[in-house]
Amino acid sequence: MRGRPNLYTSYEAESQLMPTRTKKVILGLFLVVAVLMPFDLPIIDQLPVVRFLGDNVWLRLVNRALCFTIAALGLNILMGLGGQISLGHTFFGGVGAYTAVLMGGKASSNLWGWGLPMWLWLPAAGVVAAAVGIAVAPAAVRVRGLYLGIVTLGLVFIGLHLSRVFPEIAGPGALGRKWPRMELRLWKEDEPFLDFSRDGHWLWFDINKNQKTYLFLLVIVIVMAWMAANLARTRTGRALQAIRDRDVAAEIMGVPEYRYKTTAFAISSFYAGIGGSLFASLSVQLPPEQWSLIGAVTFIAALLIGGMGRVSGVLMGSFFVVTSHRFVEEIVDWMKHQAEEGGVFSGFFDFLISTGQGDGGFVSVMETALGYPLPVSALDEIIYGLLIIFFLLFEPLGLYGIWIKIRNYWKGWPFSY
Repeated sequence: MRGRPNLYTSYEAESQLMPTRTKKVILGLFLVVAVLMPFDLPIIDQLPVVRFLGDNVWLRLVNRALCFTIAALGLNILMGLGGQISLGHTFFGGVGAYTAVLMGGKASSNLWGWGLPMWLWLPAAGVVAAAVGIAVAPAAVRVRGLYLGIVTLGLVFIGLHLSRVFPEIAGPGALGRKWPRMELRLWKEDEPFLDFSRDGHWLWFDINKNQKTYLFLLVIVIVMAWMAANLARTRTGRALQAIRDRDVAAEIMGVPEYRYKTTAFAISSFYAGIGGSLFASLSVQLPPEQWSLIGAVTFIAALLIGGMGRVSGVLMGSFFVVTSHRFVEEIVDWMKHQAEEGGVFSGFFDFLISTGQGDGGFVSVMETALGYPLPVSALDEIIYGLLIIFFLLFEPLGLYGIWIKIRNYWKGWPFSY
């Protein structure tokens, strides 16, 4: 109703994903900017943050963040909606990735591969990962809390062991093998009719491979995010939230805990399989150690920093953890140049940044062993840890909670209540 956006006259109106006109307009503008971001257009050049994210160097990182977001959406369904702790999300991502390379990769004397097109290996990566999740669920749903986390943690080590047992699928341990490219073929013809991994010409303009890949991944993220957001409004989503809040009470009220926990594992694993296969294809070649415990912790960090239980929180947290390392490098490099060029704050920057041996400074721009001064590569890990502690203590809803407070402040301004 015009002028009264929070007045709902039906349950259907209140349960909409975008219940107000303002939210619909903002979402539409956001999607338009997201689609136009990688292109050199005057309207995009006026938006500084969007402009440099659309450059090729940053666009490759944004593409990695989109792949990461797909898998993180699955973990959010398991942990944010279902309240189930999982430290083995990278295992299911690896299952999807190796399903993709087995079905779409090229065979050789010591490697297996069927050479199937992407429209087969991409959905199969999610389906096989979901099937493995269903197979693991009977053991996982018998325990809760920390015990469940330990059970899922064991999956990571099982996956690393299987990669050494089956080098025909995983490839050499230190190098891995090449994944199939992002390209659409009808079957196994030589030339694909749509290739996202090479520069080309669409309609009336030239487009490079990073822009192609970005648009392709953006469409998948939008679809997967829409499905994840709608899941919370369904019977399954409400049952998972009831189990998360109080599993014993939910079961007494007639919610079949075993069935819905198994469903959560299956859906979460499906998302992980899709995200893992796309990430591997984007990276071209990955070693099996990529699917380790560090990756699982990074997923949890994304949920805690962004805001667990919310799709928008997953998007913010995923982009933060993937791009933060590059932002830290850019900031440290800027501080280094400021210290070298001189100026009002050059002494302060010189005190913080070390550019050589024995010149002081807390952060080194050179790659050194962990110690003093700290290398830039270790700085983002320290930031992760500090931010996780901060959000757990002071803002459990993460970046999403901070946004809610800012929004509510301006909605109530000039009043404080």
